Amino acid sequence: MRICVLGGCGDMAKVALELLAKETEVTSVTIADINIEKAKQIAENLGRKFTAKFVNAKDKSSIVDTVKEHHIALGFIGPFYLFEKGIIEACLDAKVPYVSICDDYDAYLSAKTLNDIAKEKDITVIAGLGNSPGITNLLAKKGYLSMDKPERIEINWAGGSDEDIGPANVKHVLHIFSGYTLQWRDGKEVRIKTGTERKIVEFPEPMGKLPVYITGHAESVSVPRSLPGLKYVSLHGGIHPPYIARLATILGRLGLTNTPKKRELLTKFLLPLVNAGIFSKGGIDQSVFRIDVYGEKNGKPAHHYYSGVGHIADITSIPAVEGALMIARGELHKPGVHSAESAIDNVDDFLTRIQSRGVKLFYYEK
Repeated sequence: MRICVLGGCGDMAKVALELLAKETEVTSVTIADINIEKAKQIAENLGRKFTAKFVNAKDKSSIVDTVKEHHIALGFIGPFYLFEKGIIEACLDAKVPYVSICDDYDAYLSAKTLNDIAKEKDITVIAGLGNSPGITNLLAKKGYLSMDKPERIEINWAGGSDEDIGPANVKHVLHIFSGYTLQWRDGKEVRIKTGTERKIVEFPEPMGKLPVYITGHAESVSVPRSLPGLKYVSLHGGIHPPYIARLATILGRLGLTNTPKKRELLTKFLLPLVNAGIFSKGGIDQSVFRIDVYGEKNGKPAHHYYSGVGHIADITSIPAVEGALMIARGELHKPGVHSAESAIDNVDDFLTRIQSRGVKLFYYEK
């Protein structure tokens, strides 16, 4: 089995490479990155089945040349609002299935425009199989299926500031707290300003209670499209310590993060502060999620909720790797461009698989 890891030098890809190193059925892994020297060093450290290859995500032909002749491509190149659609187009041209950790709602919607082409070419694409979106979508589907009449799903995530992050992560945070995003209200899609609808969510320890806000992740647009009949789907996110989310919102309100170019410039200013540990002071080194599902079961009102916790690179890489392996083995073949919940039918089986790899999940169904 030959796997190409696009953006293999990124912080989120590190765990994925370590997991693939242990898989005996994986015979070769290409670490594809614009930082070719770093890619070569990582490949040398991981062993002989790893090789490095230069890739420029802005150059479609570069991506096609990189992913061709692989059984699957894993996508870690962000920010996804800039690169996801182009990468998927290249993978479709190369006739290579693709799984990514795409977490921007607009990137997901853009990727979905390629659904018919992927179906015609008989290629499976999953745009967003990390922790959020990814695990969160699958837990939402688990709750949806647990109800006789599911009506409302609230998806919440929170990140610890003392985690390893890179420039793409910073741009992502600035993006999802800027402008408007799409949410599902009264059975229809509406635009809502990011950074609004503050609420307190009780997450697993060590996060505990934390304020979260409307943010631009993909769950609020994919879940109501995949799971029909819902009246309400929301997506809230936050960061520990809480002032970081408020700061990101203020920067957005000031118009400093409303274009890719502005986010690029601001990231250049903020990244040295991130690397110096300025924002990690008082933070924690784990990330969490919680999904609340409301509806009817056996003729009575019901509320089921699900949560999870782990280091961001672990809970992001593990589902992406598991999904990629399933596609490469032929266990998962569903042509088209999918979100996690539309791609994976047997939710319980997949959740069991990632739990066996160390993802901590908690189920509360009464």
